[in-house]
Amino acid sequence: MSADLLPSALDLARAQFAFTVVWHFLFPAFTIGLASYLAVLEAFWLATDRDVYLDTYRYWLKIFAVAFAMGVVSGLVMSYQFGTNWSVFSDRTAPVLGPLLGYEVLTAFFLEAGFLGVMLFGLERVGRRLHFLATGLVAGGTLLSAFWILSANSWMQTPAGHVLDADGRFVPEDWWAVIFNPSFPYRFAHTVTAAYLTTAMIVGAVGAWHLLQDRANPRARLMFSMAMWMAALVAPVQLVLGDLHGGNTYHHQPAKVAAMEGHFESVARAPSILFGWPDAQARETKYEIGIPGLASLYLAHDLDAKVTGLNDLPRDTWPTNLPLVFWAFRVMVGLGLLMIALGGLSLYLRRKGRLYDEPWLHRFAVAMGPSGLIAVTAGWVVTEAGRQPFTVYGLLRTADSVSPIAAPAVAASLAAFAVVYFAVFGAGIWYLFHLFNQAPRPHEPGPSADQPVRTAGITAAPAVGAEPRLHPAE
Repeated sequence: MSADLLPSALDLARAQFAFTVVWHFLFPAFTIGLASYLAVLEAFWLATDRDVYLDTYRYWLKIFAVAFAMGVVSGLVMSYQFGTNWSVFSDRTAPVLGPLLGYEVLTAFFLEAGFLGVMLFGLERVGRRLHFLATGLVAGGTLLSAFWILSANSWMQTPAGHVLDADGRFVPEDWWAVIFNPSFPYRFAHTVTAAYLTTAMIVGAVGAWHLLQDRANPRARLMFSMAMWMAALVAPVQLVLGDLHGGNTYHHQPAKVAAMEGHFESVARAPSILFGWPDAQARETKYEIGIPGLASLYLAHDLDAKVTGLNDLPRDTWPTNLPLVFWAFRVMVGLGLLMIALGGLSLYLRRKGRLYDEPWLHRFAVAMGPSGLIAVTAGWVVTEAGRQPFTVYGLLRTADSVSPIAAPAVAASLAAFAVVYFAVFGAGIWYLFHLFNQAPRPHEPGPSADQPVRTAGITAAPAVGAEPRLHPAE
């Protein structure tokens, strides 16, 4: 093979980071929402003293423990690459990103680690209220972790509050401007909401799967009902948040938005291209099918507005892989629209009193189970691939950020990562599916502890097709 066709150290370093970050992001995207869901379940249990909430809490607690552990391990491995493959980037951005990531460890990670043990093993050893406090603090820790991580990532997208010293290092000048940089509020709201919808899709799919096996299972009904409330109410909100985030990105990163939309020419009444193939060499989107004026409407909120295309931007600022950004954006939006459709259908059937009686809806929910994970991965691809060819947008290029390391060394570590990740995390995901497949049942109390919890469960299931007596929130 010609040496020109072999991937460079830069290409391999980017591929390695992309591989590890995608694996890692799957787990926080699930556990951020799941921690909050567990807190809500325990709050309802404390308020009503009904065992259906406690049984459901116990069911998902085991799943949370496995997913949280895999997220921690994958995150630790990913962070080492900053020193091995991206030492120049690490050196130049350390004064800004070092403290932000340090705050995440000192606040969020310590909060999660400090109370995780109480949450996982203390239900029958501490008081109910203390255990609920531990669950709430772990849930809060996941959100706090997302706050710091997304602040750091947003600063790389829209850098602010810094100055460059004589050595080209980014030195903080205004920490408020660094943390709350221009894109952070939009990215934080959009990403956290996506995490909640990811959890809702998985919880709804598991509940629907068990409803297909036993329509009378009250715990499956509870899971499905709460997940469908989330889809019906939050998925439309996510569409609004995505629109706000897109407008902010259009203002600060026009090349990214032009790549997302497939626009090469700057035109008024810009079309929203539904399908096509952006060709950077030909400077056009081939085979395009679009809706005239729609892109101007949702980007500038003006049907006649002129939208900037790639041809009016410097060629060396275009995203490296235009088709990847273009199609990842459509995958994300398409799955978001399907979530809205699922929520709308569930709301309609709920009003008709048939939420638990329509197998086609349950099959649709099962099929949508992985949709949140796919959507957040596609969104992350849009965010990161759209930022190329920069690591710090407009200021530090990716080619100038890589370590002076040989391509064979990066290739060897990438191959090792692939083997280990597919073996370890593949086994972990298989075990999660094993837990998903177990039907939620009443908890069988073991030997009494210091303060045993009432766990009698529900023994009389309603007749098939009948509505269980659920809390109004369900």
